[in-house]
Amino acid sequence: MKRRKKVALALLAVLLLSQAPFAYRRYVLGRLGASIDALNAGRAAADGRQFDDYAGVFHVHSALGGHSTGRPEGIVRAAKEGGLAFVLMTEHPSPYVNTAEATLRGTHEGVLFVNGSELVASDGGRLFVLPGFGADARNPPLRELVARAKSEGRLAVVGYPEEVGDWGAGGFDGVEVYNLYTNAKRISYAAMLFDGLWSYWGRPELLFARFYERPDAALKKWDELNAAGRRHVYAYAGNDAHANVGLALQEQTGGKILDLKLDPYERSFRLVRTHVLLEKGSPFDAQAVLEALRAGRFYISFDVFGDPAGFRFTADNGADVRASGEEAALPSGGAVKLSVRAPVRCRTVFFRDGRVVGEVKDSAQADLEVKEPGAYRVELYLDQLGPLLKGKPWVISNPIFVR
Repeated sequence: MKRRKKVALALLAVLLLSQAPFAYRRYVLGRLGASIDALNAGRAAADGRQFDDYAGVFHVHSALGGHSTGRPEGIVRAAKEGGLAFVLMTEHPSPYVNTAEATLRGTHEGVLFVNGSELVASDGGRLFVLPGFGADARNPPLRELVARAKSEGRLAVVGYPEEVGDWGAGGFDGVEVYNLYTNAKRISYAAMLFDGLWSYWGRPELLFARFYERPDAALKKWDELNAAGRRHVYAYAGNDAHANVGLALQEQTGGKILDLKLDPYERSFRLVRTHVLLEKGSPFDAQAVLEALRAGRFYISFDVFGDPAGFRFTADNGADVRASGEEAALPSGGAVKLSVRAPVRCRTVFFRDGRVVGEVKDSAQADLEVKEPGAYRVELYLDQLGPLLKGKPWVISNPIFVR
């Protein structure tokens, strides 16, 4: 055998051996996908007696504010194909156009769009405002942004909490406790390149399981804000969808020769969602969605791992039943019963002011009696899906405030 042929065969062998770990990783993701399919197939029917569950996404950008290549028709198509009920747009400001006014709003292809802004605070962090407004010539401090948003009756959510310098600004409605872009910084791009090649024609959204982590620091800050007892602050999860990572080749006229997206809207919209709960039979429109968000009648879920519709978190003090975002009065000498209902078996962890106070494993129902005031919330885990999801929550509820 000629030396050149031997070298070629040796290089081929090295290449094949180098890909063996990624082939196995692809096999593991395939098993995860099969487990998710089985989980969804066996889920209980949602209890729709009191609430209708509307799934949507928060923190979405188009090309209007830069940093994105997204066009309105692409966003609408992705939302429709993903079965979303609503999309909360949060455009970056532009000195040339009021992006909050120019972005998608109203109903398109059966999906409700609410126009919003992502504004930069001069002292750190961002503020998401819905409906949005145009940017000032300068970046005001967070206090000023919140004050304006609330004075005009708009929803105000603090983003990028790790960057916030002044938490004394009161009056905001929520905190973005999870951000997909921030989480994606954990990616090992060398490994992801080969993982992506092996998974691109399968279920590439499941690659998310390899870098998804519980947002410990942001959840801690959020719990601290609520534990102070002076405010109700709700948890938001940002898709931070830009559709701006990939490779493109186009003609000067704009015709696409190659357009390979690694973060298409379709994929971003599958990973994490915001589930708004509206009273059964009540109208579904922008006002209803924004009111529910202000009141904490929603939860966040990593839907890529399973359909959570039917999840409920309530508190019963013997006189009435309260849901997330509401206050439950602690009876004198008595207790409040917290109850969780899920569409599949899971592990439920109860928190009081950020500290674990109870846990129920491998059950679709979980109850806990509490006798102390505090902000109570739950996290749900799908341990049966295997080690890739160890310590990674499936559902994060908003609190019920026991007073």
